[in-house]
Amino acid sequence: MSSREAQLLAKEQGVDLVEIAANANPPVVKVIDWGKYQYQKMKEEAKNRKKAREKQSELKQMKIGLKISENDLNIKVRKMRGFLDDGDRVKIMIIFRGREMAHKEIGNELLNKVISLLGEDAVMEGKPNMSGRNLSVQVRKK
Repeated sequence: MSSREAQLLAKEQGVDLVEIAANANPPVVKVIDWGKYQYQKMKEEAKNRKKAREKQSELKQMKIGLKISENDLNIKVRKMRGFLDDGDRVKIMIIFRGREMAHKEIGNELLNKVISLLGEDAVMEGKPNMSGRNLSVQVRKK
């Protein structure tokens, strides 16, 4: 229809005439309520942003000392499993205090034990890294 007819139709209905595709020949327009259209568009963008944020995995950190008891270790492993199930990555840090630095092999054994307790679905991202007084590795779900 002609642009004049479209303008009259929009005026009769009390809504707006919105140009959708300006490059088309003839230009494509819609008869809609502009406020309602903007509101729906804003809602849709907010929903898309929320979905994008949900998909990003966070990096959670779990610090473990060398002298941790068996029960405390099991509790931390259970918490790490929860993080992995939520789709997050977990950075496991074995912390050395004082003279414990002389026994790095104990830290490596503890790290291997934690990873074995996490089970088959946990995968290490890279090799364990010694930085300062911490031995750390990142773990993600398979």
